[in-house]
Formats: sequence, structure tokens, C-alpha cells
Amino acid sequence: MNNVTESFNSGLHSFFDFLPTLLGAILLLILAWIVATLVKKAVQKGLKAAGFGRLLTKWGVTNSQEQADTTIDSLAQVLYFLIWLLFLPGILSMLGLDAVAQPISNMFDSALNFLPNLLAAAVIVAVGVFVARFVKNLVYNLALTLNVDKWVSKLTSSGSETTATPSASQKSTMAKVLGNIVYVVVLIPIVTIALETLNIDSISRPIVGVLNQVLAAIPNIIVAVILLAVGIAIAKFVGSLLTDLLSSTGINGLTKYVKNSGNMNFDLAKIIGQTVTVVISVFFVVEALNVLNLEVLNAIGAAVIAYLPLVLSALIILGIGVVGGTALGGFISKSTGNKFAGEILKYILIVLSVFMALNQLQFATSIVNLAFILILGALSIAFAIAFGVGGRDFAKSQLAKLDKKMEKESNSTDDQGPTL
Repeated sequence: MNNVTESFNSGLHSFFDFLPTLLGAILLLILAWIVATLVKKAVQKGLKAAGFGRLLTKWGVTNSQEQADTTIDSLAQVLYFLIWLLFLPGILSMLGLDAVAQPISNMFDSALNFLPNLLAAAVIVAVGVFVARFVKNLVYNLALTLNVDKWVSKLTSSGSETTATPSASQKSTMAKVLGNIVYVVVLIPIVTIALETLNIDSISRPIVGVLNQVLAAIPNIIVAVILLAVGIAIAKFVGSLLTDLLSSTGINGLTKYVKNSGNMNFDLAKIIGQTVTVVISVFFVVEALNVLNLEVLNAIGAAVIAYLPLVLSALIILGIGVVGGTALGGFISKSTGNKFAGEILKYILIVLSVFMALNQLQFATSIVNLAFILILGALSIAFAIAFGVGGRDFAKSQLAKLDKKMEKESNSTDDQGPTL
């Protein structure tokens, strides 16, 4: 009986000893609830009264006033739970639950130690965005003043297109592009500095490395763009000059049979000039790719330059075949009065030039050669069968007409006598 009494007295004394601590924890709990509730109500009413919801809608964070009010309520709720987390380690420590309170306390210590770095990074980014926007607006208005789109259109257009005055939206297109490029260029080093201020190497180091590579590549990109613009301008000037020189030499007179043979509007001088323009432009494009110092682009540029002579020679062969075949076919049709013979000769030369161009391009050489041999053999056999079996009378009449015409021309020459 004495043991039971002693145990009860001991437990009662322990309870009375713990009672002040329990009451302190309860009071701290009530205080946390009061402070958290007051902060929540103050934030909700203060932000709504200050018109923070309209700012959220203006900044594009929310789409309506209802969404803005919901966002403010969510923000107040977050602050409500943060206040509870601030009081929670003290409440747990008073109850003797240090093992639970210590991790929460360490988390808040780390957050408070990190807060100055976070504020400094936020200030750097805010100042950087302000400076970048100022420089962007400066470049945008300067580009509008200089009418950059007019000069760009002269490089990318020809003829009457360059004389047209661009509209207001067209005039601002290139200005916006230049402004956005300058905005990104100015913002990259600022973001790099902000990330380094956070002192989180596992996150900032790879991002900073990528941003530094982009920043280091910007000068090469600018040089490549300038080189490309100058190259296109030179290519257009040389192509236009060559077109005018060839037109003045009367080279387009060589295509009179081509024009007379159909509805083709053939300008040989212009085609040559445009081809030269494209070739010079390709060289400058490849050189611009080399300036970027990217191995993949360098390999592509080298392959294009190596393959370009084959393309040019194939185009020359194909052009000679089409032009020569059409001209020669028209000449034969006009001279003999036999349109069928002229058309046959024209298409034979065109098909021959196509196969020669494919062979020059090294495009499935064995297949192309085999197909050409098969087609030529089939045409020969078809021609022999047609004229040997079904077309003997036609061939005989055509040969008789040709013989009569030659004999007539010979007699007319003899009748005129020798010329002094």
C-alpha cells in the first residue's frame, strides 16, 4: 500500500512540475495562432485595399480580379503556415521534443542565412532587367529612326520591291528583333552574376557555364551575321552587274529558237546572273558558318563547298541540254517542216542531258548508267521495229520527200549559175 501511495505521489509531483511547461507551451500555441491569424487577415485586407490584385492582373500573373483575390488569399495562407513553423520549434522544445524541433530549427537557420543572398540576387536581377529594358528601348527607337527594315529589304529583295515603302508594322519588325537581341545580350551577364551571388554551386555552376558559352559565342554570331549581310549584298551586286553586262552583249539572242518553239519566256542573262548570285551567297554562308567555330557546321560547310562544283557542272550540262535541245529541235522543225523530227531530237537531247547531269552529281551512278542503257536500247529497238515493220511506207514517203527537196535545191542552185 505504501508503494502505491509513493508512486501516486511521485506521479503527482511530476505532473505539477511539468504543469508550468505545459501551460507555457499552450500559451505559446495560442500566441502562435493569434499572430498567424492576424498576419493572415492583415495581408489579405492590406493587399486587397492597396490594389495589389489589379497589379497582378496588369502584370499578366492573373487573368481576372477573382483570380487575383484567390492568389492573395493563397499568399496569406502561406504566411499563416510560415508563422506556425516559426513558433513550432519553441513549442516542441518546451514539451521536451528536441529531436523533432531541431531539424525544423536548422531548416529555418539555413533559410535565414540564405535570405541575404536571395535578396541580393533579386536586387541584381531587378536592376539588370531595368537596364536591359532601357537599352532595348534605346536600340528599338534608334532602329526605327534609321529605318533598318528598308536596308534589310534592299539586301533580301530586288527590282521594284525595294522601292516600296514599308508599313508601320513592317518598319518595327527588325527593330523589335534587334531590341530583343540586345535585351538578351545585356541580361545574360546580369543573370550570371545573380546566380553566382546565390552560392549554390550545384545549380549555378552548370547554368553559369552555359551562359558564359553563349556570351562567348555572341561576338562570333555578330561577325557571322555581318559577314552574311555583306556577302549577300556583294552577291546581289555582282549578279545584277553580270546580268546587265550579258544583256548588253546580246546573249539572249541565242535563245530565239527556244522562245519560238513554245511559250517559254527565256532570259539567259538573268539566269546566269542569279546563278552567280547564289554561288557567291553560298560561299559567304559557308564562311559565316566557319566563323561560329562549330565542328558540325564546319563539316557541313566543307561538304557543301566540295559538292558545289559538281552541282554547277550538272546545272551547266542540264542547261545546255535543255536550251540546245529546244533550239536545235526548233531549228530542225523550221528547216525541214517536220515538227515530229524536231520534237524527237529535242527530247533525246534533254533526256541525254538529264542522265549526264545525274551522272555528274554522282547520284546512284551504276543505276543511272544502267537505266540510260536500257532506255537507249529500248528506244532503238522500238524505232527499228516501228520503221522496219509498221512504218516502212511512212519511212519511204519521208525519204522520198527529203530526196525531192534535196534535188530541187540542187537544181535551183545550178540554174542560178556561178556567182562572181
